Amino acid sequence: MNKLLAHINNISLHHTVFALPFAYMGAFLAANGLPCWHNFLFITLAMVGARSCAMILDNLIDLKYDRLQPRLKKRPLVAGELKKGEVIILFFFCLALFIYAALQLEPICIYLAPLAVFILAIYPYTKRFTYLCHFVLGTALSMAPIGGWIAIKGTLNFPILCLGLGVCLWIGGFDALYGSQDEAFDKSHGLHSLATKFSARRVFRIVPVVHIVSLLCFCAVGYFFALAPIYYAGIALAAITLVYQHSIVSWQDYSRLTQVYFMRNGLVSIAIFAFTAISILYR
Repeated sequence: MNKLLAHINNISLHHTVFALPFAYMGAFLAANGLPCWHNFLFITLAMVGARSCAMILDNLIDLKYDRLQPRLKKRPLVAGELKKGEVIILFFFCLALFIYAALQLEPICIYLAPLAVFILAIYPYTKRFTYLCHFVLGTALSMAPIGGWIAIKGTLNFPILCLGLGVCLWIGGFDALYGSQDEAFDKSHGLHSLATKFSARRVFRIVPVVHIVSLLCFCAVGYFFALAPIYYAGIALAAITLVYQHSIVSWQDYSRLTQVYFMRNGLVSIAIFAFTAISILYR
């Protein structure tokens, strides 16, 4: 049981709440209603498999830095609760789950699977050479709504890409805030972030603008898909949550940047998806 919990913590399974609702949102928009149980199931499995692969790769690739970072001493790989070999086995299991799920959806999904894996794998390395690494992570998460749409439609259009951009900016912005607390550590180890480029102080001025653009993208999605007015109530809740989140942390005080803080961000994706579903199902 301890080993199982260590694996769950290693992949931060509870953080699936950030992306999964957006995958469902893409699926609901593509189906213009409730997706069939088959698509719903395999979209879920593909998301869990892909996201778990991403977390495992991130933890393995960054392990040498994580071991030097006191803030990360409780991570299972750093603390020695898990061995690399055990984690690699789980990676191939999750990869197989992702591929199997992709095979059950629209044929294009399996052809795009290598691209998805490449984006998931490249993110940890981007910290070595670009301060825009946060938005590479955002791009990885943006595949959730885009993938949910493709899984049913088998095609792409501008409105769903707009939703993907909104997710990218939302996630990338919060990752930049989170990463800004490591400004000194990153500089001393040759890593890159918005904070190492502009300073943590300026990051806290940049990210609110990024999140405003993200909210505008979500509003544009409502317009493009002619969603009912109730949809915008979800955007309003998301906006209130974002304002609150920004108000309780600063570049001088990261004490409230906890797991509760991040799980509260999950309410944004849940709220937007819930009101999207209501708008589609009851219009």
